[in-house]
Amino acid sequence: MKRPVWRPGAAPPAGRPRQARGIRRSRRLFASFLVEQTDPQRFYGDLATDSLATLAEWVDVRDRLVLDVGAGPAQFADAFRGAGARYVPLDHDRSVPSVAGGGVVGSALALPIASGSVDIVFCSNLLEHVPDLEAVADELVRVLRPGGVLYLSYTNWLSPWGGHEASPWHWVSGGYAVRRYRRRHGRPPKNRLGETIFRTSIAQGLRWARSHPDVEALAARPRYLPDRARVLLAVPGLREVLTWNLLLLVRRRDPASTRVGPPGPGR
Repeated sequence: MKRPVWRPGAAPPAGRPRQARGIRRSRRLFASFLVEQTDPQRFYGDLATDSLATLAEWVDVRDRLVLDVGAGPAQFADAFRGAGARYVPLDHDRSVPSVAGGGVVGSALALPIASGSVDIVFCSNLLEHVPDLEAVADELVRVLRPGGVLYLSYTNWLSPWGGHEASPWHWVSGGYAVRRYRRRHGRPPKNRLGETIFRTSIAQGLRWARSHPDVEALAARPRYLPDRARVLLAVPGLREVLTWNLLLLVRRRDPASTRVGPPGPGR
């Protein structure tokens, strides 16, 4: 039976600013991406600005409690605080810049945060680094208050950047990518399959967003590509290679409400 194309369950609220997500934006992001290692200030600064523009379509971050799970670069902290958010970074590594400047140390699999206490959860490029994508995503929803918004993005394994610094040789195998990187650089890569990076898929994220009883899916699309590229998500196989990075925006439902709306992603 053919599955219908997923469409968001809601439109952004009237009067909210709209982000222009065309080819020019994608070119700018990919240009920044190419200098991530040599000019991280530029890359993470551009990514933080873009992420806030996406969130602004759905929610005003000013005076909202924002939990950044998997926080790292200080540019995200600067951007959220500059927009007036009450920003709290959380990471398992107390030495990362955001947390070292005042944050929470903890595991994404068991967040040391009270249930229903956070207005916005921001989680960028963490899920490929955890062994259980769904368990972490469930934790992110748990700490959201009813009506709270989750911004969730990750790089899937079959993406051209799925092996991170060892890419694209992860397409041969995870082991080969590590061996080749070691030969060329004299040290192992930071990201090694089964240790610090895991086989995530686009299908996993779409299934999770579809099946979680407590969330309403607001948007699902390739994070860095123009809006019209979201049709890729309807094509199994192709989406795993061409999406690059999946963005999911979901809202936590009121537990007292009844689940209604169109089919979830991938249904």
